[in-house]
Formats: sequence, C-alpha cells, structure tokens
Amino acid sequence: MRRVHRLKVNRRTALPLAGGAVVLGFGGLYLTGLAVAGDAIADGTHVRGVDIGGMSRTQAKSALDHALGPAAAAPIELRIGDRTEKAAPAAFGLSLDTAATVDRAAQAGSDPVTVIGRLLTPAESREVEPVIRTDGPTSTAEVGRITAAGRQARDGDISFEDGTARVTAPVTGVAVRAGQAADTVRAAYLRPQGGPVTLPVDRKAPAVGQQETARALKEFAEPAMSGPVTLSVAGKTVTLTPAVLGKHLSVEPDAQGRLAPRLDAKGLLAEPAVARQIAAATSPSRGAAFTVDASGRAVLTRDGRSGVQVTEKAFADAVVPLLTRTGAARTGEVAVTTVHPRLTAENAERLGIKEKMSSFTVAFPAAPYRTTNIGRAVELINGSVVMPGETWSFNKTVGERTKENGFVDGIMINDGQYVKSPGGGVSAVATTMYNAMFFAGVHPVEHGAHSFYIERYPEGREATVAWGTLDLRWKNDSGHAIYVKAESTDTSLTISLLGTKKYDEIRATQGPRENTTPPGKRTGSGPTCEVQTPLEGFDVAVGRVFVQGGKEVKRETYRTHYTPRDEVTCENPATPSPSATPTGPAAPQPGRA
Repeated sequence: MRRVHRLKVNRRTALPLAGGAVVLGFGGLYLTGLAVAGDAIADGTHVRGVDIGGMSRTQAKSALDHALGPAAAAPIELRIGDRTEKAAPAAFGLSLDTAATVDRAAQAGSDPVTVIGRLLTPAESREVEPVIRTDGPTSTAEVGRITAAGRQARDGDISFEDGTARVTAPVTGVAVRAGQAADTVRAAYLRPQGGPVTLPVDRKAPAVGQQETARALKEFAEPAMSGPVTLSVAGKTVTLTPAVLGKHLSVEPDAQGRLAPRLDAKGLLAEPAVARQIAAATSPSRGAAFTVDASGRAVLTRDGRSGVQVTEKAFADAVVPLLTRTGAARTGEVAVTTVHPRLTAENAERLGIKEKMSSFTVAFPAAPYRTTNIGRAVELINGSVVMPGETWSFNKTVGERTKENGFVDGIMINDGQYVKSPGGGVSAVATTMYNAMFFAGVHPVEHGAHSFYIERYPEGREATVAWGTLDLRWKNDSGHAIYVKAESTDTSLTISLLGTKKYDEIRATQGPRENTTPPGKRTGSGPTCEVQTPLEGFDVAVGRVFVQGGKEVKRETYRTHYTPRDEVTCENPATPSPSATPTGPAAPQPGRA
C-alpha cells in the first residue's frame, strides 16, 4: 500500500507572497499534490467502517468486495407483524456497486482544497456512502411471497373432543402493504444500524375476540361437557354422553359476533349409541303389504301401521337448552311425532291397488357381491308406493351405494371396461324395474342403457344407474296409485307393479341389429382390472305397443346404441368374475338411448 508523503511548508514565509505568486503557488501545490498522490484514495477515507485511505482504486474495490460484499448479498431479515421472513436483496433489484463507490471516494478527494490539504495538514477521517444500485431486475414471485407472508385474522373458536371443550385463541390478521414494501426494503438496505426491516402492515382484529371466546367457554362450552344429558322419549330413557354430544356440537358466531351453540341433530341421531336407544323408544310406520294370487289380483297380506318418530328439530329443541345446565337439571323430554302409512287396507282399494299391472324377472349367475347388493336394493325398493302424478327414482329410493348403506364392492362397467367398484350388480335391479315399468305402460322420465350389451338382458330393454350422473326414473301416469313389490334370491329377482291397468296389454317389438362394429383388444393392469370377453357393438330399436280392446292405440320406439365390448386381458389379473358379464352400472356414454 502506497502512503502519501506530506510536504512541510513554512506558512509565515508563504504569507507575504504577492497575489500573482500566490495563485501560481496554489496551482503548483495542487499539481504537486496530484503527482504525489497518484491514483490513491485520500488518507482517512472510510466506507461503512472500511478504511480505504491511501489505496489504489483496484485495491479499494477489492477491500470493499471482501469486507462489504457478503453482507450486501446476505438475505435481508424482514419483520412482518410478529413474524420474520428473509429475502435476497436481488429480489428487490438491490446490489452494492463497489466500483462506483470507489469512484465516488476518489472524486470526493480530488478537488484542489482536499488535494492541497493532504500536503499541508495531517489526514482527516471522512466517511463516503456506498453506491447502492436499485435498478436491478426484481423477482415478482419472491416479492409476491413476501407481500403475502402476513396472516389471516382468525376468530376465537371452541371445539369439542373426547368430552372436553378446547379453545382456539383468536389471532389478529396482518397484511403487508404491497405498494410500500419494496420502497421500505430499498430505503433500509445496508443501513448502518442493521437489524430486521419492519415492513408496513395493516392489522385486522378478529370478529370473535378473546373476551367473547372466554364468555362462551364459561357460559356454554364447559357446562355442555359437564355430564350426560338424559332424555325421555315416548316414556323411555335415552342418555347422551359428553363424548357423543361433543362429536356433533359446535359454536358459530351470530350476526352480533357472539358464539352460539350449533347441534347437528341429524348426525347425533345417527350415532350408533343414540340410534339404538331411539329405535327402542320409537317405531317406524309400516305400509300395507300385498301379494298376487293366481288370477293376478292384488291380495292384502299385512295391514299398514302408524309409527312414532323423533324429528331432527324436536330432538335439537329438547337437547340444546339442557346443555347450559348442570347436574339433575340436565333432563328433558323429546316431543314425538305420529307417522301414518301412505297405504293401508282401508285406503288400498280407493287408491286402486287391486291387480298386477306388470311383472318382470331377471336371472343372473350367483356371486356373493350380487346377493348382497341386489338383496339390499330390493329391500329398499319393496313396498314403495307411487301416487298418481308422482315420479319414482331409483337413486332416491335406493340411495348411494356405499358400505354405510349396506353395499359391497362388485363388478361394474367404467369407460367401456369391467372394474371393481362399490354397489356392482344393482343395475340388474334397474333393468328389472325398467321392464316392469315398460310393461305397466307408465311414462319413462330418465333411462340409460349399459355402454355395451350384456347378453342376459333383453336387447334395448335394459337399464343401468350411476350415483350422481345417471338415474332410472318413471312417472305414474296410470291415474291410480302403484305399489312396488320386489323380491330376490341368490340367482334371480322379480319386480311387480300393482295398481289398476290403464291398458289391456303392453307388447314389445324388437328390430334387427344395425351398424355392427367389431370389438378391439386392450390390456389392463392393477387390482381393479377384470378379464373381458369380446362382443360386437350395434344399434337396435325396440317398440312398445299399447293395446286396448284388442286394438293398438299407441306405439313408442326406443333406440339404443351399444359400443363394442373389447377383449381385455390383465397383466396382473384380479380374481375372475363368476360371470363374464357383470351387472354393474356403466358410466354414461354419449349417444346412448
């Protein structure tokens, strides 16, 4: 490092010089100072505590890069509310320009007064501010991450778990002021005091604060879990434990921001421990049951019976007021409702339940899943009463085919291929119902065939269902009530519609197969893959002929398009189906009848 040698001058000797000589001497001293100093930075020059005095420009830049470079590139700590985030300076377009800083330091020490002063007086310490670049490319993603790093306001809440009330503390929301965040970071970059940069934020108080949460805990939540609730239902006792109550209890803020109790009465009534007690204290209504004699006449086998039920509203009305009480006061009575059957021996004749309108049977290969799923669907359908003008729905009557509803996995069609899925087999019931409806002469509302043909069903006269996408629905336009009688075995099921015939006879016609299409070949894999035999695709037309007094009075035509059933082999085949043609629901296909 080169140091500047100061020239000693006797000021008393220099003072008497004439004006021209003074000027000449000043200029000479300036030139002498520049010659002596060369390109060195003036002694005593510092940049943020780094002494670069007496250094060449190259040396000064290297010293600044070494001393200030790591800190200039280090992530900036950003305080957002009570949280701390970090971001690289480059994300905000910030960097330290050491070359420009050295230029600034050199220029600051090159004026005549400073140069001559370096010759005549001892070096004085002077601080040069570093040159900060703010025009670099910014990272939109990183800046966005920082401005989104606040937190949402969270209301105070109370939940219930294992019979205990648990409090969720309220939290004040913090939102970074996006328009000011970048400017704040730039202004604070490499500031001498250091420390986190506090970003400007807006705070939002929760709608339900600490005071309201504490009130609800004391006045409602803790008493609610203090012991069992005892109810009287039709003279019998029903007990609700805190653990069971808590699973269906919550609090929600009302319009005034006060936490109010909310009871899921439907869920509570469905709890096994509660449902068993309610079932023992109540009885469902039961409609009249019929059979058909050899002459086709509807014969009453069982009269209807009124039942006693507990509604969700009555249950909630009884339970909620007891939750804030303690001890023996947690006892109340539930109002029950008498439910009368739609069909009784008394009104059956008036409603027109007097004869068999139609009956249809479908046979199928035995399989455990079919026995379970078909039997469960038949159980839910049997005894349905469809009043004049009403529409019967398969999905509404049977419900979703889930384990909770009594169904198991079976074989169905999905995307033109057999797969395993819950409820497989119920389309045998849909096909049977469709044909019973067809020959009863009532009006079809919604119907869809399988995507490819299944040999055991009548061509063009079969149906499938899929929960949420495809239903089987028909409207009772017969003018009288219709009673649905359904029964099944391990290999067959029969559905009969009883009521009053509107037509003497319904006949079915069937045209030839048209537009036949050969099947292809596919390879499947995985646990749901099922081996599939090939079958051609085709179009077919089916007619429904209405006969009255021995004459045709009306005719309807239904057209069905079947896609080819490709041959499928499985790389890791599942257990083969008992039949090559299962009865599961198909995914709805474009262009089907």
